[in-house]
Amino acid sequence: MRRRQLLDIAAAGAALATLKTLGGCAPDGDGGPGQPPATPEGEGASMQHIAMLVYPGFTALDLIGPQTTFSMLDNVKVHLVWKTLDPLTTDSGITLLPTTTFEACPEELAVLFVPGGVAGTIAVMKDAEVLDFLAARAETASYVTSVCTGSLVLGAAGLLRGYSATSHWAMREVLPLLGAERVDARYIEDRNRITGGGVTSGIDFGLRIAAKMRGEAAAQTAQLIMEYAPDPPYQAGTPESAPAAIVERLSALIAPDVAEARKAAEQARARW
Repeated sequence: MRRRQLLDIAAAGAALATLKTLGGCAPDGDGGPGQPPATPEGEGASMQHIAMLVYPGFTALDLIGPQTTFSMLDNVKVHLVWKTLDPLTTDSGITLLPTTTFEACPEELAVLFVPGGVAGTIAVMKDAEVLDFLAARAETASYVTSVCTGSLVLGAAGLLRGYSATSHWAMREVLPLLGAERVDARYIEDRNRITGGGVTSGIDFGLRIAAKMRGEAAAQTAQLIMEYAPDPPYQAGTPESAPAAIVERLSALIAPDVAEARKAAEQARARW
């Protein structure tokens, strides 16, 4: 059985459960301030567009986790967006092709998304063309989102001023320079801004977005298809749980990059 068939079964089950209630419960995302209603699945639903920024040197897993989740949703078209359609190489050496350009990207978006990285991210924090594209699409996007240091790019575009946000643990200190309120969390929602923490949080983030767009049954089905049930061999995924010596060594290695990110943030503030 194909994964889309599994999702259709889940959607049908959710619809039946709703019919059996007196009005039922709306899919997550309906009725909250700054949260557009979830769109039902099925042939009658209009196509929704998700724009996922790609750029040289971004972290592939930041993108692939949520993109895999989004690809399981009906009536959704995912666009990998960059200035050109030329191949891009991620920070782990994987090469991919953008599917559309800034100019051709749809203006009405359900989700605008930015992945993170290190050197590549700092570069686009200084790129006026990238920042102008994000600022323009954010005006009409239902959700403005990021994973990892992608939040720094959103911040550089002026899109996190007055919002709570998170990022990779090593870079969260930069967020206040961009007008955001720093939150130490796996992911954080503030009105229509949804930001994820470091790298692997992209799956958690993606499932949350899926639930807001298509309801919990669709998100849970996607989670089951991916067999997403984390049980890591080590409890070293946060500075609080990792051995202190490892945290100190890694923090020292990352310190020059944090300094560069702070400089880029200060340049972005001057641009505003």
